[in-house]
Parts: sequence; structure tokens; C-alpha cells
Amino acid sequence: MAHKRFFPARTLALAACAIAVLAMPARADTLQDIGKLLKQGQHAQALEQVDKYLSGKPKDAQGRFLKGLILTEMNKPGDAIAVFTKLSADYPELPEPYNNLAVIYAQQKQYDKAKQALEMAIRTHPSYATAHENLGDIYARLASQAYDKALQLDSSNSSAQTKLATIKDLISVNTRPGPARPAAGKPPVVVAAAAPVEPKAAEVKPVEPPKPAEAKPAEVKPPEPKVVATPAAAPAKSAEQAKPAAAGDAAEVTKALDAWLAAWSKKDVKGYLSHYAKDFQTPGAEARAAWEAERARRVGKPGAIHVRHENLRITVDGDTATARFRQHYQSAALKTSSNKVVVFVRRDGRWLIQQEKIGN
Repeated sequence: MAHKRFFPARTLALAACAIAVLAMPARADTLQDIGKLLKQGQHAQALEQVDKYLSGKPKDAQGRFLKGLILTEMNKPGDAIAVFTKLSADYPELPEPYNNLAVIYAQQKQYDKAKQALEMAIRTHPSYATAHENLGDIYARLASQAYDKALQLDSSNSSAQTKLATIKDLISVNTRPGPARPAAGKPPVVVAAAAPVEPKAAEVKPVEPPKPAEAKPAEVKPPEPKVVATPAAAPAKSAEQAKPAAAGDAAEVTKALDAWLAAWSKKDVKGYLSHYAKDFQTPGAEARAAWEAERARRVGKPGAIHVRHENLRITVDGDTATARFRQHYQSAALKTSSNKVVVFVRRDGRWLIQQEKIGN
């Protein structure tokens, strides 16, 4: 079946999202089975099973999100909107429901509502690339409507005609039917939860699911040696002599990364924030004090959490190091994974975080 007309790649991606954001192991099999029914087009059975699941766990975020996806696929936009709206109210820091609401509103040509929903998703997580792309499509639709109106008022307006033609050409590219859904058994492209925020929020990034249960990113390359680059050696040293120093730097960066995640997992707010450099680039250029207050509130929320990394790759260039890894976050409410890029700078003998973002 071909992609839908609006947000073609995004719509199919969201329809499989819940498969990739499964929560605790005890319920993973149930949600996976429901996800399989959805992927196979057995929507009525999937809805019956998710309702049964939610009867015992009415507050479960993943189950409720999955129900919204099922209702969307069943062409019940009103019911899906109700599910995603309530989910956003209960989990205001979770961007996926806002993005899904935008997709539904856009399909109904309610572009202003779609725009508002996407702006909420971006406000929640400025690094949510999917929402930024969808918002660009919404702006294109709104521009098309505005130029249409201009031409209705003045059909001789050549400037509006040119601009409208350009916008329509852009829209025709963005909405051109894509490839058919993957055959049964082959994992579709999904949007999985990413850089977590505690205890009921997540960021997302397009990734591909693993075989068969836990989501892993399509863009992640096979693990590489942790040390990729070496600092410039003094003239008297050879390249071979410089390698141990680079390896030592990489080890120190790894230690700093582990200490940061450990403080996060222990909910040690002061220790957690101490790992950020004074010139840390806050999301959306937010004031440092406001950012720290928000992080302290999120990290300090009640409930145990655990954050860890895998597939760590570190490059070192003088007093700057870049750590790329897969971050896994787990709390009582959510289990999420994301690709993470953290830029460290060496200050007074310590490696501190200067930049933190979701991506490759």
C-alpha cells in the first residue's frame, strides 16, 4: 500500500512507532503482538487487544499511544485525536502525540491546528527533526492558500503566480506517493523515542527497529574503535608516539560520560549539572538559569531511573572531543532509546559537556 498523500514518510513512520518504544520487558510481548496486528492490517483485532491491555494499565503511555495509531489507521480521526490529546495532557513533555495530531489535522486540511501541534512538539524538544520538517510542509500549505487568495483578489499578480507555482511544485514533490509498505516480516521505518526526559517524556528521531524487538537506528554504523582522531603531536614526537596520548584522552572522555550518566541515574542533580561547561549550548538558546531549573525539576522527579550508553565512538581533536553513542533510558513509566551526540571540551583538566544533541 502506498504512502498517504500528506507527510507520506512521516505518516507510515508514526504508524509503526509504538513497536519501537515498548516499555518494560514484562509487557513488551503484549505490545509487540498488538503492533504486529496493526502492521498486518488487522486493525479490529489490534484495537480489541489494546483495549484489553489498557483495561489493566489505563495510564500506560505506550499502550495509549498505540491505540491512537490503530484508530488513525482505522480512519477514525476523531477518536485518534481524543486519544492523542489526552495523552499530551497527561504526558506534556512527550512530543510524539503532538506530531501525530498534526498529521491528522493536516489530513483534514486544518493547517492552523497542525501548525500549533507541531510548535508544541518543537517547544517540548527543539531537536525533534521530524516535527521541524513537518512544520516546513505546513508552512508550504499555508503559503499556497495565501497565494491562492491573492490571485483570487488580483488574477494579474504575476509575482503571486510565480510564487504559487513554486510552492505547488514543492508540495507535489513532498506529497508524491512513496514506495509501498515493506513486505510482511521486514521492519518498516519507524520513529522511536529518543533522548529521554524524566519520567514521562521522550524525544524522537527516525530510526529502524532491530530484529526483532528493540529499536536500533538505521543510521548507526557498526561499532568503530573509540579513538578515531589524535591530537597534534609535538615536532619531536612521531605519529605512533602520539597515539597513547589520544587513547588517554578518549579514556578520560569515557570516564566523564560515565560519571554524567551515573549522576543522572542516581538523580544527583548537583552532580549532573556539574558536568556541563559554562558555555554549554542550551536548546533553543534558552537562558542557562531557566534550563538548569527545568533539568533539575526533571531529573529530581520521584521514581527510579537508569541511563546507559552503548556503541560508544569518541573522536578527540585537541581540547575538544565528540562522543557518539546509543543512549538507553528507563524509568517506571518509559523505556526509550536514541542516538546521541555529546561534544566535550577540556577545561581546567576536566572534560565538560559543551553541546548535547540528538542525531548521528
